[in-house]
Amino acid sequence: MSLTDRDQGATNSPATPPPGGRRVGPTVADVVRTLTTGDLPVRITGYDGSALGPADAGVTLSIRSERGLSYLLTAPGDLGMARAYVSGDLALSGVHPGDPYEALRLLKDELRLRTPSLAEGLNLVRGLGWERLMPPPPPPQEALPRWRRVMNGLRHSRTRDSTAIQHHYDVSNAFYEKVLGPSMTYTCAVFRSPDDSLEQAQAAKYDLVAGKLGLKAGMRLLDVGCGWGGMVRHAAREYGVKALGVTLSKAQAQWAQAAIEREGLGKLAEVRHLDYRDAPREQFDAVSSIGLTEHIGVRNYPAYFRALRDRLRPDGRLLNHCITRADNRAPHRSGAFIDRYVFPDGELAGPGRLISEVHDAGLEVHHEENLRQHYALTLAAWCRNLVAHWDECVAEVGAGTARVWGLYMAGSRMAFERNDIQLHQVLATHNGPKGVTSYPLRPDWTP
Repeated sequence: MSLTDRDQGATNSPATPPPGGRRVGPTVADVVRTLTTGDLPVRITGYDGSALGPADAGVTLSIRSERGLSYLLTAPGDLGMARAYVSGDLALSGVHPGDPYEALRLLKDELRLRTPSLAEGLNLVRGLGWERLMPPPPPPQEALPRWRRVMNGLRHSRTRDSTAIQHHYDVSNAFYEKVLGPSMTYTCAVFRSPDDSLEQAQAAKYDLVAGKLGLKAGMRLLDVGCGWGGMVRHAAREYGVKALGVTLSKAQAQWAQAAIEREGLGKLAEVRHLDYRDAPREQFDAVSSIGLTEHIGVRNYPAYFRALRDRLRPDGRLLNHCITRADNRAPHRSGAFIDRYVFPDGELAGPGRLISEVHDAGLEVHHEENLRQHYALTLAAWCRNLVAHWDECVAEVGAGTARVWGLYMAGSRMAFERNDIQLHQVLATHNGPKGVTSYPLRPDWTP
């Protein structure tokens, strides 16, 4: 059955003159038909009244303006669709904007794209007008392309890293409170069961990290890339550890320090607005890095792990928790949507590269585990929070930014579910002279 046979709505044709008799160019439906093959898994409607796809589809994509069509045509792939969606020129019905997971699944699994012939492409452009090949200005939520970021310094310079962190983390503390929940923890949780609450799972994650690091009262912990201070506060409150956290986000540091004082942890815990490279060189008993490695750049792994090693006393432990590629051959740099809208300059490596760099920095790896399924559950929970607090989130940051987050978290959930990306924890020790270590023969923490 053809798309036209299945379409129960009005679908304009270039040969059908509008009222008044003036001939028009290709409709939105014509454009979509030229660029796809087979049955559509969703219904698509255009600002010109054209439509195609099953009338009873559970999801409808509405291209609401000429600008939206231009976004899709001038930046094929995820970037063009993101621009149209974030700007409101592409709307989804049948799914909530805080969790468009089902729409993304349908498009990824069942939408079949095709490359038109040269003749088809020329005819389409002539009919639409050459101005359609002029990209409209992107939405304000979009970061500069990589080549233009050089004005903020070379990739992963201190200034440029600071700008990238601000783009993502300084959105709004009030917004993050709604999405992340009371723990204000923006990293993968650990679920004993899919029925665990998000707060239970985040506490379990912090307990797992503390156990792997062997934290005990009186020890000193450095948490680099500490976010809103979740690990710092947990270590101080639950284990009596003197903990210092550092973050490049001023908004995070201010929120975290206020939370420390509010919880009466000021004698044990502190968070500073500081680059990890400027963290004190005192000898800490343990170092945790939970979600920072994604931001530092793969070529900087050697310097990064040396910096963490140099802040550990002999026999101290390091726990590195980060997103990785599923293999060691995949490109390090992220796709266009993630790079422009979510994590500018973010880079991921495979787990083998990560472990090799830890070893080469003079640390000994004792244990690693992959928590990718846990991150899929975490992202689903964050999406539920965004849906539940959608109106408040939109009031706080605007509809465009809220849509960015729904799209990013739902897409990331699918990537973790499908093993496109993973989450690895690597536990290592800074051994003393001649390899001396007190690390036990069997783990002294509960898996």
